[in-house]
Amino acid sequence: MPMQLLTLPPSPALATSIRATAQVFEDPKSKALLAHLEKVAPSEASVLIIGQTGTGKELVARHIHNLSARRNRPFVAVNCGAFSESLVEAELFGHEKGAFTGALSAKAGWFEEANGGTLFLDEIGDLPMGIQVKLLRVLQEREVVRLGSRKSIPIDVRVLAATNVQLEKAINAGHFREDLFYRLDVVNLELSPLRERPGDILPLIRHFIAAYSARLGYGEIRLTPDAERKLTSYSWPGNIRELENVIHHTLLVCREGLIQCDDLRLSSLRIERHEDTAPSDDSAKALLERAFKKLFEEQAGALHEKVEDTLLRAAYRFCHYNQVHTANMLGLSRNVTRTRLIKIGELAVNKRRPTENVQGERMLNLSI
Repeated sequence: MPMQLLTLPPSPALATSIRATAQVFEDPKSKALLAHLEKVAPSEASVLIIGQTGTGKELVARHIHNLSARRNRPFVAVNCGAFSESLVEAELFGHEKGAFTGALSAKAGWFEEANGGTLFLDEIGDLPMGIQVKLLRVLQEREVVRLGSRKSIPIDVRVLAATNVQLEKAINAGHFREDLFYRLDVVNLELSPLRERPGDILPLIRHFIAAYSARLGYGEIRLTPDAERKLTSYSWPGNIRELENVIHHTLLVCREGLIQCDDLRLSSLRIERHEDTAPSDDSAKALLERAFKKLFEEQAGALHEKVEDTLLRAAYRFCHYNQVHTANMLGLSRNVTRTRLIKIGELAVNKRRPTENVQGERMLNLSI
């Protein structure tokens, strides 16, 4: 049986994206996921896709769309975390001329753009609570009302949603609506981190070597056995996107069509975690409790904010100033992490803007 390979449509935005651009199903875990996916894809059920950043959630969503009766209709992918809170309603549901300052003409929202097809809502956990209420109504009533209008517009859209955080924890913390969760979670697909599906690593390595060799105009590229072992034994905290970046960089520095160990630039984060003599969970908790007790004795007022800021700053530095790794470690979304890093002065503000891929599918990406 030939290897099942999924790839994203070519797009200039992918150069700075942290999305996975390829997905394979060679590992037993991935094959089980694919079998389940193929059973539910032809239905009209909403699907919640859960996985760390860079595990290929959008690729899975596209594959579901391509296996459904909507395959010849639009597939629209939207990053919910890329919206400013003031514009999120207009972006999702559309707006009329004059609905707000700068609304010089009427504009359809993403739901209308996806009418008849599939709407993929990535980072669904980043939506503000007020918009979650309106999204739930749209899903229930199957109609949207543009901002500045009273007229409802019928829509026929299958919604696929994705998150890299545990929504159950967000519900308990009061950040996500339980009724919306159950509306989205008709089918649940969980993508394992790349390190937990080692059978996919080598096929992905070969795919990216072939893809970037062709792009760079190279001939055949070979891996030494030591280099192959180093790549397949690495933990890949950044998942598929990190693997792609490593292969791209490696091809730029390797010589004579041969990739050797010294050509591979891998993060030291895994090595540091394994080499450090970490205390047990119990002793770590005891140390933390003693530190808190001392803090309570010495200071008063706004302690929650101070502890939260200190934890974020320490985690960010421990993760070598990598926002994605920091977010994963703390169990936050990357957008919440980014906002808090900006607030405490650890990160400069970068503008976020919508982009389009070359096939004209409207996308929203967050530059990090």
